Amino acid sequence: MTTENWRIDAVGDRCLLVGLGTTVDPETSARVHAFVQRLRALPIAGLRDIVPAFSTVALHYRPECFGPTPFATLKTLLLERLAQPLDAKQAAPRVIEIPVCYGGDYGPDLEDVAQRCGLSPERVIALHLESAHRVYMLGFAPGFPFIGGLNPQLAMPRRTTPRTHIPPGSVAIAREQTCIYPLETPGGWNILGRTPVRLFEAGAEPPCLLGPGDAIRFVRIDAITYEAMLEARR
Repeated sequence: MTTENWRIDAVGDRCLLVGLGTTVDPETSARVHAFVQRLRALPIAGLRDIVPAFSTVALHYRPECFGPTPFATLKTLLLERLAQPLDAKQAAPRVIEIPVCYGGDYGPDLEDVAQRCGLSPERVIALHLESAHRVYMLGFAPGFPFIGGLNPQLAMPRRTTPRTHIPPGSVAIAREQTCIYPLETPGGWNILGRTPVRLFEAGAEPPCLLGPGDAIRFVRIDAITYEAMLEARR
């Protein structure tokens, strides 16, 4: 990997940021997760947490573990791990199935999305189901996944007026990404449907169902199945 492809910056005295690109796309995300895999295969004593994002990896560390010049010492160790090209062809990802009830009260923006894309609602659903969904990162709220791979035919901006209350499990799109709201929060993405699956449980281990790098396969269900699955979860 050449120096043009990455950078290492200090973020305070206990965290540094490794940048592995400048765009949000599958290739950059693959480099991010390949680097995370390398750090886990070649661990560095003193690292407290590894946090992948769209194009960066934040490394939280204990400065007392790296001598009188912690940032410089850790940077040297990272340069050793960046000396060899990152293999963007990662091992097969974990595949998580997410059932979704599309349209109606569960997906109030489906009709609008279809009209703006010049497609039928059924075609919108088909394209969403067929997209190569991959979790880029978690953020915004606990367990909230930013999922890349949305078919470009469905790319559109966020709503001009965000909603103040989004029901948990809402599956929505914006730009070329999908998200799933794990909790009731405000939000401005275009809601296509809703899943009965719980994405975040504070007392579980791990608390988040999805993780960066996971592949998502959305599966269509009807309202009866949705309500039955929701009731079984209680």
